[in-house]
Amino acid sequence: MSRPRARRGQSASGLKVVALGGGHGLSATLRALRHVTSDVTAVVTVADDGGSSGRLRSEMDVLPPGDLRMAVSALCDSSEWGEIWRDILQHRFSTGGELDGHAVGNLLLVATWELLGDTVAGLDLIGKLLNAHGRVLPMATTPLAIEADVRQREQPDAPALLIRGQSRVAVTSGTVERIRLYPEDAEACPEAVAAIEDADWVILGPGSWFTSVMPHLLLPGIREALHHTEARLALTLNLAQQPGETAGYSAADHLRSLHDYAPDLRVDVVVADPSAIEDLDDVLRCAKLLGARVLLRQVGVGDGTPQHDPLRLAAAYRDAFEGILGDVGESTR
Repeated sequence: MSRPRARRGQSASGLKVVALGGGHGLSATLRALRHVTSDVTAVVTVADDGGSSGRLRSEMDVLPPGDLRMAVSALCDSSEWGEIWRDILQHRFSTGGELDGHAVGNLLLVATWELLGDTVAGLDLIGKLLNAHGRVLPMATTPLAIEADVRQREQPDAPALLIRGQSRVAVTSGTVERIRLYPEDAEACPEAVAAIEDADWVILGPGSWFTSVMPHLLLPGIREALHHTEARLALTLNLAQQPGETAGYSAADHLRSLHDYAPDLRVDVVVADPSAIEDLDDVLRCAKLLGARVLLRQVGVGDGTPQHDPLRLAAAYRDAFEGILGDVGESTR
């Protein structure tokens, strides 16, 4: 489906933007977007099975709340009220007992879900508590599981191993060859699907590539919404390889894997930091397969750590939203 081109001079401030992902990567996107537009929706991966989230998921049969909590916290109001409640949500107990490692926000979210009987309503309520600048939604209505075929790097000719569980896939010492979601026919959150279909822009990444980013392309309802929406799509590349699941992956390898999982998905722009590009020509070739331009901007904090700077990333998104005009090109520098 062809997408209408952005109007010259169109302001980013009124755009409806949906960000997909989970964990620290999605939080970085949300902290940046709040400087760009007032209409932000986060759609969060719900496959976490480790730590506090995994314990609550297993014991209470609920969505893993951790990534949802982090997303709401990233959108908190920049006021004393918003920031103190953000800190309360993010606070973890250290007891040596049953509460050890649990985040207060995880417990609070699960409590709202029990009392209201509605996951989305509970997230909206916590968002109101923080005066959140945006909305947070789960990707699916039920917890998901990730399964991966992993080939050991020291034994490349040996059969691939089957690794089950997000927490295990994230720290694998092998090369992830393929991932799957279970249940395969899980229902996508209807509000998330509606947000994607109504968006002006959808942002995928940064984040843990196979456990936070790619799952959105595997859930049927989200995948179909991404293919049918008239929104433009921006892909934000990571600043470094992730030890474990993407060790040895170049920036271009990430683009190749995206094309492999979703060959018909049209991407409009790839946002990348020059310091994270090993071979620009290779990146440009892979971006062309996706139909995308490459927007090179310094978006890291600048101290050598692989963390996105909210203001720099916001400036890159603003350039992307307001500057993608005419035909798809090769590179914008």
